Amino acid sequence: MKITKLFLAMGLCASIVFSGCSSMSSTAKGTAIGAGAGAAVGAGAGVGIAALTGKNKKKGAIIGAASGAVVGAGAGALIGRKMDKKKKELEALQNAQVETVEDQNGLEAIKVTFGEDGIKFATNSSTLNAGAKTALKDFATKMADMTDTNIQVYGHTDNTGSLEANQKVSTSRAKSVADYLQSCGIAASRITSAGLDYQDPVADNSTAAGRAQNRRVEVFISANQAMIEAANNGNL
Repeated sequence: MKITKLFLAMGLCASIVFSGCSSMSSTAKGTAIGAGAGAAVGAGAGVGIAALTGKNKKKGAIIGAASGAVVGAGAGALIGRKMDKKKKELEALQNAQVETVEDQNGLEAIKVTFGEDGIKFATNSSTLNAGAKTALKDFATKMADMTDTNIQVYGHTDNTGSLEANQKVSTSRAKSVADYLQSCGIAASRITSAGLDYQDPVADNSTAAGRAQNRRVEVFISANQAMIEAANNGNL
């Protein structure tokens, strides 16, 4: 009887914690969810992307690698403050949309979307033109002072053509962007890339305007293990 009561109490506590998350700020969520992860989950930068490449590929991008460290109280706020500062710098990028998002540790992260005005590929091509290189070089320059982050690159297409063809071209385009960022000085160990074909649209693929919006490259910036540890130690 005592054991049954104990499990009921635990379930009630869990429901209170998670129901409270909906009213938290993104920074507060970072502290609560990150702390819940504990040391049970450890991963390198590529795990989130690897999860997308098998048969059961999930819709949408997985942001950031699961942390093997507990995120202590206040660490999420420190990371959020650093991400907010970098977001303001990145908002100066031409032909790019910059947003605040949340990574899989519940911590604040940054999403930069390069649409066709920023990175435009020729049909069935993954070759970067001069305009795309300029945009990516500007991005790399702005990220040079934030080495304690992981950078994930996702390629997206419209739904013209077969799924297989679009998977191939989206993967190739994401790799082209990742390779160019490396050539601009971002360490290869920080960058991962993957293609998400046309299964995660942001607009209506039945219209020309919608298809143009879906042909995009998304770059996610999230805290790496070094930043999380620094935040936990109060050194961020």
